[in-house]
Amino acid sequence: MTKVYKERTRAQESTNAIERLYISMRHLFSRGFYKPMGVSGETLRKSLLLLRPEIYGSIAEEKSELNGLTYIIERLPEGIEECQFINLTADEGYRNSHFKCIVPPKRRRNCYRIDKDQMNIEITRGRSDIYDILTHLTFLFIESHKIKDRVLLSDAGKTTREWSNLEDVVVNNTTLSDKEKDVLMVHLGSILGRTYDEVYQSYNTFSTEENPHRFFHLIYWLGKLAINEELHDKKRSIRFSSVLSEEIGRHYHGERWANDIKEVLLKEGLIERPIHIISANMHSVLNSIYAKNAIPNEANTNVGFSLFELLSNSDSKPLQTAVKNFASENGLIYLKDKSGTNINVQVIDTAKISFDSDLISKDKGGEKPVIIVMDYAFGEQAYETMDELLKPYKDGTNTHLLNVESVSIMGKAGILEGGKGDIMIPSAHVFEGTADNYPFKNELTKEDLEGFGVEVFDGSMVTVLGTSLQNKDLLKFFHDSTWKVIGLEMEGAHYQKAIQSASRIRETIGENVKVRYAYYASDNPLETGATLASGGLGMSGVTPTYAITQRILEQILK
Repeated sequence: MTKVYKERTRAQESTNAIERLYISMRHLFSRGFYKPMGVSGETLRKSLLLLRPEIYGSIAEEKSELNGLTYIIERLPEGIEECQFINLTADEGYRNSHFKCIVPPKRRRNCYRIDKDQMNIEITRGRSDIYDILTHLTFLFIESHKIKDRVLLSDAGKTTREWSNLEDVVVNNTTLSDKEKDVLMVHLGSILGRTYDEVYQSYNTFSTEENPHRFFHLIYWLGKLAINEELHDKKRSIRFSSVLSEEIGRHYHGERWANDIKEVLLKEGLIERPIHIISANMHSVLNSIYAKNAIPNEANTNVGFSLFELLSNSDSKPLQTAVKNFASENGLIYLKDKSGTNINVQVIDTAKISFDSDLISKDKGGEKPVIIVMDYAFGEQAYETMDELLKPYKDGTNTHLLNVESVSIMGKAGILEGGKGDIMIPSAHVFEGTADNYPFKNELTKEDLEGFGVEVFDGSMVTVLGTSLQNKDLLKFFHDSTWKVIGLEMEGAHYQKAIQSASRIRETIGENVKVRYAYYASDNPLETGATLASGGLGMSGVTPTYAITQRILEQILK
């Protein structure tokens, strides 16, 4: 009994830490400006250190956290470690300027380096995007002060010889021999509190053709700005533009996004037809319907999902182009986002599919369905986009109600039993930090996804305020308690909130709209070495992705 009590207490502490983080972030957003390592950022720092999220590894220890650093740097703009001033803005026209647009490799957000000291980050995906960035930046600045504490020897600015060596290499852009590089690796190990092997692995992870020594630059500038704060009072600051403060929460981008889709539906004569919405990536539905007929030679030699593995290779661009071109001749319309949501869309008119397919029943009566495939939303943005998409479309004096027959959500999620690549079929979404929960009848069942060589689990799932804020104690409580949670993700409750309000309260779509939810596991945050910071799914994600897509399409088209 004592052990259970302690685990519950730690889980409750974590819950309170998350609540304080979000209250603090909302307060700072309303305030419009704060210094992350000053008094105004203290609550964020303390809450994050108390929470100790799994994705941030050893954040609360003296040694530097390298996996967590890799994770967040892939989601923040290149060069942000050099910037003293970080401004979060709305879409305020920077795309029309001469500033180069910087897009992080693992997160769709437009960023602009204004000068050597300032980075502007456009927020067009709602509050979840702000929370995500502020959490990552808090981690980044905590790590930078760890470096500072290890290399700064006195208030007069005297530093360790290891730091002086690093500074000399970075500032003078020195060309290094293999032996000199090894010497610097050893020095970095001392600076970071990590082994030679760990440092070398991180060096290789960050290395690019344009900048092979990027890791050296990253660590130097993190430490340098922290030293500047300590010795010269050059505090780093984060500002929120007044335009962003006015726009956030008003569905400004979501409304434009949804109207762009409905305008195409009206223009193509599809708006009255049966509509099926699928939230997924931009390749699985496309490839599942069109690939076999678009590239028949490859389909004959790559049976089953191996064809999709082939198309998933980065060196298969010509084959991917062939599939897209074939699809555009057989009913697919691609809508590149112009609204700022960063959510691209495919509209598929199945009446224009001129070939035979195992997925499409020839005998199915009635009007041919229209499929709207929307790319992944991010957190609260899922509510904004789905809420706007399900509203009627006004064309002058005419109002068109969309005949939405089903909404299917396929996504990535953290799993609490099983491992990477396994599948989760939710029966309810529990919204973390609130009393909200959304039970529903899922048209997909556990039995539908069995037989593909991966484990399948069903039960409730928790929609979290941010995947980077979860720790083992909190997740273990969700899993072991009567909530019986099988996984965590960021959009499910937001989607279901929009669907239920449209179908049961506003009555803008039919009350009997069918819903399908299925997730494949990108990580297991309860397993050491299996968090998101440990790397992506790679080819192991192909099977669950296409298994779920196949079952969704069979239910729609057969």
